[in-house]
Amino acid sequence: MVTLDIFSDPICPWCYIGKAYLDRALLDAPDHPFTIRWRPFMLNPEMPPEGMDRRAYLEAKFGGKAQAVEAYLPVTEHARDAGLALDLDHIARTPSTVDAHRLIHWAGIEGVQTAVVSSLFRAYFEEGRDIGDREVLGDIADACGLDASLVQRLLASDADRREIVEMDAAARGMGVTSVPTFVVAGQHAVPGAQPTDLWSRVIAELREGGAQPALP
Repeated sequence: MVTLDIFSDPICPWCYIGKAYLDRALLDAPDHPFTIRWRPFMLNPEMPPEGMDRRAYLEAKFGGKAQAVEAYLPVTEHARDAGLALDLDHIARTPSTVDAHRLIHWAGIEGVQTAVVSSLFRAYFEEGRDIGDREVLGDIADACGLDASLVQRLLASDADRREIVEMDAAARGMGVTSVPTFVVAGQHAVPGAQPTDLWSRVIAELREGGAQPALP
């Protein structure tokens, strides 16, 4: 098997789009060689625990309402191409994602990491749920087969909080500056939401025993 590390943040729309493109390739190649691991990268590592108003966040980030709307036009277009039904207007708050990343980390231990990541993306981008809210995270954990009561106890503690912060810092230290970033076999870094065709070619080459898949 070939390890595919995916550095992402569950509030990153391009991460959701990139996952959708990758998922199409994986669906077309059920015998693909990838073992997928989701790695933390926080878009807003200094976000307060309670998060902040989504509109205020976007306007501050992009320099005003008009600029924020313009910045999200390609997101909407690519999401539509990827078959995603985003409901951006329904998102009220931009959360801190430390707790979401802790949940993703615990899900990896239990073997349901991709299911939890998928649920986080859907909850935030399609349902407008606050994935910084621990009750919401507990619901997602339960729906993915995790022990929700244990997850709630862990979230109420500082369990693995420092580890997530350190993993985020380590990602930046190894040169990850934006998400999604895909790392194939611990060697080949592929930034951005890559199209399905690229992943299909990579999978085909890896299945044929290619040691150096054609990557951008």
